[in-house]
This record gives sequence, C-alpha cells and structure tokens, in this order.
Amino acid sequence: MTIAIFGNAMKTQTLTEVQHILEFMTGKDVHVLLSQELRQELNLREYPAFPENWDSDRQPENVYGEPIDFALSVGGDGTFLTSSAVIGNKNIPILGVNVGHLGFLADVQAQDLDNILQKLVAGEYTIERRSLLNVKVLDKDGTVRSDLVMAPNALNEIAILKQGLTNMLSIETKVNGELLHTYHSDGLVISTPTGSTAYNLSIGGPLMVPQNRAIILTPIAPHSLTVKPIIVPDDWTFDLRVNSRYDTYMVSVDGRSQSLSTDMSLHVEKAPYTIKVVQIGDNSFLKSLRTKLNWGK
Repeated sequence: MTIAIFGNAMKTQTLTEVQHILEFMTGKDVHVLLSQELRQELNLREYPAFPENWDSDRQPENVYGEPIDFALSVGGDGTFLTSSAVIGNKNIPILGVNVGHLGFLADVQAQDLDNILQKLVAGEYTIERRSLLNVKVLDKDGTVRSDLVMAPNALNEIAILKQGLTNMLSIETKVNGELLHTYHSDGLVISTPTGSTAYNLSIGGPLMVPQNRAIILTPIAPHSLTVKPIIVPDDWTFDLRVNSRYDTYMVSVDGRSQSLSTDMSLHVEKAPYTIKVVQIGDNSFLKSLRTKLNWGK
C-alpha cells in the first residue's frame, strides 16, 4: 500500500499529526509519500523507511513503481480542497484528518486517528464519490480562456463576487440556454452537494446530502427579497454574463480567486470526473450535522 500525505507544513499541529502517522506506519507494509514542504519541516532521520517525496507528475506510477492507494489530507477543509485539486482526475481516494475547527470534509478527529488508520490498512472502509463543478471563462467572441482559471474544477463551489465595496452586480443567468433570472446582488454561489455546508450555508442556502445529484444556486444579498436559492439537476449547464459599475468582477473556485473583465462570461457545468472520499466507521454526513451544527443542543 502507498499513501501520499498532504498538509500545511507551517502549522505545528499538522506536523504533529503527520509525525504520528509516520510512527503508526513504521514497520507496516506501507509506503508513504510526503510533500517537499512537510519533509523540510520534519526531522525524518528517524523514519528511513519513508524517504520519498510526493510527485504528482509521476502518477499513476509513483517513485515506488506502484499506484498511490490513498491520500491523507491533514488539516481542515481548506487543506482537503487543496488536496483534491492536486489529486484531480487521478482517481486517488482521500481521507481527511481534521486538526482545525469546523470540518465537514476533514471529519476524522485526531483522537481517533490510530483506530481509523488501523481500519484503513485493514481495508475496513467505504468510498463515496463526490461531484465537482467545472468553469470555463469565455472572451467576448466565445473563445475559451483556459489561462485565466488556475484550477477550473470545484469540489465545493464556484462563486461570482463583486470586486468593489459598494457596487452591486447584475448576473444574467441562463440554465440550459434558457434565462432563469438576472440577479441583482452582491454575487452568486453555484454549489455542489458537498459544498452545501460551505459558503452556501453561510449565505442561507439549503443543506444537501453529498450523494444528491444536484446543483444549488444561491444569491448573495439579493436586491429583491423574493429571489431565493434554487436546486436543479447536476447535468444542467449554466451561462453567466456579469455587469458591474467597475467593469470587473471576481470568480472564486473553491476559494481560489481571479479578477475578470465584464467582457468575459462564464460557462459552468458538472466536471467530467469525481473525487473519491474515504469513509470509515460512523463518520457520516448526518453525524457531522448533529455534532458540528449542534443540532438538538
């Protein structure tokens, strides 16, 4: 078995848990790959069995000459999103270890780590497939500008945001080629079911179990109180044209933002691949809602 570990090397708690994972894997038939940043911050002289760096360019074969079986994302949901962007369409299941605060993607708690790792090595797990969204930026003439969005696929959401402090956006939104609405608002969030607990939740959007095959459109501070979120099938497509007083707006893909001219439009649809998320034990989505949103307390 080969495992790649992701984490923010600048956080002490992340380094502590990564070291814990290395100690657990020592002596087992497991190869471990680390990012260069993690290796630099850790004293790996104590772990001569794990000498290699993670190298995404060498997939599907890694430095050990075998496929990577799992990725461990050690941190919070932000680290998980970064990990999923690096994994991309490489079909590697990801297990999220939470060393942050509120985590829906990184749902394994540090105190449960030994038990969870034991079950992972023993093959006692299930895999959930999570859908992503893909965004294309188009010039005025319809030419796709692939250079303008560094990571075009979103596990959580694609957000259209105002760039100035006071201007309101007008977002003409077509669904399957038909006009749905022109949103006069501070922005619009297009969310996957996985992302329903992220930005979408904070602006009053509906919660959705990750297994749903749907997409959520939630306006940010709409000018009209009658404009509400809407849920549509995930095989529908979206074309958005934005007008702004400043002639610019922001597009955010899982928090990675880019400023665009209002001459540029967006095309959003479901991405052609999914992200595999490892589920172990009773770490279910419903349990996360109860515990992390304090339902019933």
